[in-house]
Amino acid sequence: MFTIKNPFISTISAQESESNTPLIGVNLRGYYTTMSEERDFRGSLPKNYYEDSFRLISEAGMNHVRYLFFWEAYIKHPNKFINELITVAQTADKYGIKVLYDNHQFHTSSWLNNQRGNGFPFFFFEHNNSTYPYNSGGSPKYQTAQIWWTDWWNRSVKDASGSDGWTLLADFLKTIVTTLDAYPSTIGYEILSEPQVHNVDQWEKVGDFNTFITNELRTLTQKTIAYSMNIPIELDTPRGVNPENLAKMAPADRTNVVFKITVYGLPERDNYQEFKFDVLIKSAQLAGVPIYVGEWNNVKREKTFNSEGEEVWQINKGGSDISQDETNRIIQIFNEIPVFGSAYWNWNFKRHGAPNFNLITLKNGNIQTTQYYELLKNAVSPNLISS
Repeated sequence: MFTIKNPFISTISAQESESNTPLIGVNLRGYYTTMSEERDFRGSLPKNYYEDSFRLISEAGMNHVRYLFFWEAYIKHPNKFINELITVAQTADKYGIKVLYDNHQFHTSSWLNNQRGNGFPFFFFEHNNSTYPYNSGGSPKYQTAQIWWTDWWNRSVKDASGSDGWTLLADFLKTIVTTLDAYPSTIGYEILSEPQVHNVDQWEKVGDFNTFITNELRTLTQKTIAYSMNIPIELDTPRGVNPENLAKMAPADRTNVVFKITVYGLPERDNYQEFKFDVLIKSAQLAGVPIYVGEWNNVKREKTFNSEGEEVWQINKGGSDISQDETNRIIQIFNEIPVFGSAYWNWNFKRHGAPNFNLITLKNGNIQTTQYYELLKNAVSPNLISS
C-alpha cells in the first residue's frame, strides 16, 4: 500500500486560506472551448447547459469544477471561446462553484491525430510538415509525438514567423487570466495537462518550462497555478519515472502552486495504480507542494496490439465501472492524504463508450444525470459536511 509521510504544509490556496473546506467536484467540458481546428462538433450545446450543469453540481453538494479548454479551440473561434469562458465564470459565481481552468491536450494536437487529438494549434506544424507529418500520431507511442515533445522541451518549437512556442503559450494563458481572474469563482489555472516526457534528460527541462510559464502568469495573478504529472507513467523504463525526477517538474517559485495528478483506479487493489500513486505523492512531498487530483475514476485496461503490431494498453469500455463502495473509498483516500482538491472524470455533453466516464446523458437535448452522479453525490456530501 502507498505511504503518506510528512503532511503538506498547506492544502489550501491563498484565496481559500480562511476555509478548510476541500474542493470536491467534476471535470466539465464545454463547446467552443474544446473544439479542435480539424473537427466540428455534431449538433449544438444543450439548452441551458451551464445553468443546469452548475445547478446540479451544487445540488449534489460539490463546490468545484475543473474546466477543460484547448489552445487550438481558441485559434478556431477566439470570440466564441472567450464568451463561453465568461459564461462559465458568471454561472460559477452564481452557484458558488470554484473553477480551475485547465489548458488541456490530448494526443498533442488534431494535426497529429485528426480523429481524437486536440491541443496545440496548427501553426506549429503546418510550416514543418516534413518533421511533424499530418496525422502521423500524437500519443506517446508515435515517433512524431516523441520528436515534437523533445523539440518542445528544448524550446525549439516555433511558428512560421520564428516566434517562440513557450512565449506564445504564455501569451495565450495571459489572455485566459485577463478574462477570468477578477471572478470570485476562479480558483486558478493549470499550465498544461499531462505533457509527454520521453527521455530522462527532459525532467529538468519540464521544470524550466513550468518556471517560465509560472513567472509570466505571476505578473497577472496570485491565484493557484497547477503543474501536471507527465505521461506516460510506466514501470521499468529508461525515462526514469521516480519521485526525484518528477519533483524536478515543479516551478522554481512554488508559492500557491499545486501538483496535478490523475487516478484511474483504487491504489490499494491494483499494482500499477499503487506504484503510480506512491510515486506521485512522494514527488509532491519532495517538491513541497499539495496534491491536486485533477482527474479520477475507475477503469479496467487490457493489453492489445495496434495496427503496427505494437503492444498497447487500452481502456476496456465494457469492463470499466465504479461502485458506491469504490467511489466512497477513493474520496476517503483523498481525505487521508489530504489533497488540495479532486475532480471526477467527467461531465460531458458528448457520450463516452465507458458509462462511468460520464455523469450526464442527454434526452431531447436536455441534461439528465446518470447513476454515477448519484454515486458521487452520496460519497461527496458527508465529506463536505464533516470538514
